[in-house]
Amino acid sequence: MSSVISVEKQKLEKPPLELHYLGDRALRSKAKRIAKVDQETRKLAEQMLQTMYTSQGIGLAAPQVNINKQIIVIDCEPDNPVNQPLVLINPQITAYSQEKCGFEEGCLSIPGVYLEVIRPEMVEVSFKDENGRPRKLKASGLLSRVIQHEMDHLCGVLFVDRVQNTLALTDELKKHGFSLQAVQPYQE
Repeated sequence: MSSVISVEKQKLEKPPLELHYLGDRALRSKAKRIAKVDQETRKLAEQMLQTMYTSQGIGLAAPQVNINKQIIVIDCEPDNPVNQPLVLINPQITAYSQEKCGFEEGCLSIPGVYLEVIRPEMVEVSFKDENGRPRKLKASGLLSRVIQHEMDHLCGVLFVDRVQNTLALTDELKKHGFSLQAVQPYQE
């Protein structure tokens, strides 16, 4: 059974959902589990994908559009019409690799800011798909990073909270009009 969500990978004039930005309280709350995957959940995933493509992102979590639910959408190849996007409902990381690596990250909720974040190279994640079926996925490289980044959003954590270079962080945020006070340094 293939995906029941079909969205054109295009930029719309106006996205169906409104993005929220660093400093907004919506980004800091813990998302609630989705009890039942139904048509409403699939419609939300569809709107999130449309919003993500319109904003030229590769991942989006529900809290970024002020929806307090555990759902993320990902498409690491938005320019490839054949590549199917991922919808992860109630995702949980079940394993992390010991190897970590640094890579520059950005976020639709902090436009223009790109900074290095160190994360595990590989993760295993369990989730429900858009049909409500339990799934497991092993991810490495970019997909692993996007999953971890988006799952942080479900816990009210932003990538800037994980940036270790405070000088670069301060400069980038200031340059793009964001307040350093909106950052909540993350402690493992």
